[in-house]
Amino acid sequence: MAAEPTTDDLMGVLRGVIDPELGSNIVELGMAKSAKMDDTTARITIALTTSGCPLRSQIQKDVKARLLSLPGVENVKINWTELDQEEKAEVMKVARFNVSQNAPDTSVPSTTRCVLIASGKGGVGKSSITANLAAAVAIQGFRVGVLDADIWGYSIPRLLGVEGRLEGSVDSGKITPHVTGMGAGELEIVSMGFLVDGEETALMWRGLMLNRAVQHFLQDVEWGALDYLFIDMPPGTGDVQMGLAKMLPHAEMLVVTTPSKLAQTVAVRVANMGRNNYLRVAGVIENMSAFVDEDGKTHEVFGVGGGEDLAAQIDSPLVGRVPLDRSVVDGGDTGIPAVLGSGAAADALRGIAHDIINELIPPVDMAGCTTRIIDQALANLEAMDAAETA
Repeated sequence: MAAEPTTDDLMGVLRGVIDPELGSNIVELGMAKSAKMDDTTARITIALTTSGCPLRSQIQKDVKARLLSLPGVENVKINWTELDQEEKAEVMKVARFNVSQNAPDTSVPSTTRCVLIASGKGGVGKSSITANLAAAVAIQGFRVGVLDADIWGYSIPRLLGVEGRLEGSVDSGKITPHVTGMGAGELEIVSMGFLVDGEETALMWRGLMLNRAVQHFLQDVEWGALDYLFIDMPPGTGDVQMGLAKMLPHAEMLVVTTPSKLAQTVAVRVANMGRNNYLRVAGVIENMSAFVDEDGKTHEVFGVGGGEDLAAQIDSPLVGRVPLDRSVVDGGDTGIPAVLGSGAAADALRGIAHDIINELIPPVDMAGCTTRIIDQALANLEAMDAAETA
């Protein structure tokens, strides 16, 4: 039985909840007033700048999703209050201070949903899952970034059929990602594969160099107004994974495994690493779940039950099972993602993408965060400046 989360545990995961308007987490802003456990229910008090805050529903979704990802939390009760004038002034002071400092840690917009596709070991099809989910989400009309953080084992360029060296923007001085249309949306893609001489080039870099490369991809790439950023993580729990957790504290993690006991066992480690860094583990994907032959007979080539067992062990939902399908192999070789075609694997991947968009990691709803609201925030800052200089 999981130990009851402490107040520090609850506040720790709430640091991953970003106020989309101010770009800082609700703990730093002083909006998360209290957090405690009552049996299996997490009771949280959150103070908003105004009781009619148009982003309240977004914050509520994020708070519940992150708290429910903690073992031992089965329910979440939120008590909504409103900041008083002094507290509002302090929130604006924090927001202004953050803006006044160096450029943001990354060039990824704060409203972008960052999805880390992770695995405990190599060979489970993590990169293929990343490429296909990114394509499946983009098809629905979203602007999706794909960051190939598997620096040694880069494979995203081939999986998505994109080639050519990355270039820089004359205006911003930043790296320009490769952009390709995908259904009703588009993909912005960055990989070390676009910077080396050839696909066969071996990179013999140590951990710190790998982490620095990923940092450049997050800070020095001119990412657009992304709805999602899918990150193909290297397998395991090394420097790159820990660096990404620190640079993207609001990211969500999906853990990929196969039905085998071995893959399941090592996948627990990457989930624990994520939670130790206060990342939300949004779910488990079982890849290569089974093979169905032409006669309709199912062959469980890699065993059975690994995904379900892993989900139970780390107390996260099993998002889906992706069967062995020749279309995935062919898509990886041709650069045409399987989700663009038909078949059992394509159906499963599209189903997972649907759940990501609609339930697991929905896009930030900025419909209520209109220009009027932003203008009001700027007016508040200007009024404070005027008061201080008067």
